[in-house]
Amino acid sequence: MPGYNLTVLGLDLSFAADVSPERIHKAVDLVHQRYKDLEGRVSHMSKERLLTYLALSLADDYLHDQGKMSQLEGTLQQLLSKIDSPEE
Repeated sequence: MPGYNLTVLGLDLSFAADVSPERIHKAVDLVHQRYKDLEGRVSHMSKERLLTYLALSLADDYLHDQGKMSQLEGTLQQLLSKIDSPEE
């Protein structure tokens, strides 16, 4: 499992993950961009508060995507059922 040493939003992080370096860098870029977007919309907010809003925003996106994926899986199951048992 590859190990990573990164600086994310000024914090030094070391961890191991079975993930490609490209995916790690995409994730870091996303966090930096979302943080910068939040920072641009508010003034005089602590870093801790911004990070909390960032975490909530990312969690909301994740939950929304999970819901969409569940709906798509349900639709896929219905379509597969129609293929397996065509009406005569």
